[in-house]
Order: sequence, then structure tokens, then C-alpha cells
Amino acid sequence: MTATVKYDEVEVGQEIPAVDYGARRVNLVMYAGASGDFNQIHWNERFAKMVGLPDVIAHGMFTMAQAGRFVTDWVGDPGAVVDFGVRFSSMVVVPDDDRGATISVSGVVEEKLEDKRVVIGLTARSGEAKVLSKARAVVQLA
Repeated sequence: MTATVKYDEVEVGQEIPAVDYGARRVNLVMYAGASGDFNQIHWNERFAKMVGLPDVIAHGMFTMAQAGRFVTDWVGDPGAVVDFGVRFSSMVVVPDDDRGATISVSGVVEEKLEDKRVVIGLTARSGEAKVLSKARAVVQLA
């Protein structure tokens, strides 16, 4: 695959519209199985509250994965991601209901580099909370 976004067609400051990703308890259980992270704060409400959390919370890496998914969906090729990093700044609280939580990810082209690479600044929110900070990806465009 190659990136479907063309370097000559993006500009610094260009916004990439937000995409919402759902996070329900079943997603957290599936992620626990895939990652091997079975910490009870990610699936057991009673335990999460016992240790002082408001409710079950999503794995930080699950949240990061949604931001990565946003980038790869935008660029059109997972192999185009050259660098990707975030810091975790808040929790994604996942209630036990039919809706769960929503992680909303948006982006902006922050810089155009040599060799048709661009830096994408990412914003990830759940409700009013900014759940990732210093979230950046460098992608190789066509």
C-alpha cells in the first residue's frame, strides 16, 4: 500500500476532521485479551471504585490505538506512519451501559518536512477531558 494523501495537497494548518471511536466494556475485555493486560481497573467496576477510580477506565494503550487508527485511516496506509507518540493526560471512563464512552480524535498538519513527510498534531478527547497530550505522528505521504 501507499499513502492516498498527497504531500502537495496538504498545507500547514490544515485540519483533519474529528472521528469518534466508541469504547464499551466489551471492547476493553477484547483489548485485555489481545494485549495481555488484565488489570481489574479495566473491567471490574467494584475493584476500580475500591482503588479510587470513578469507574472502569480504558487502557491507555487502547486510547492511543484509537489515535493511531485515526492517523492510518487518514493517510490510507498503516506503513506510512514513520513516528508516533503520545502522553496520557486523563482517563477514559467507560460506564456499564449501552453507549460506553466516546473517544474523539482530530488532527492538524503542523509541519511539512523533507521527503514528503508531514507532522500531524493530534487531539483526543473523551467528554470534556483531553485524554492525550503531546500526541504527534509523522507520516510519509505520496
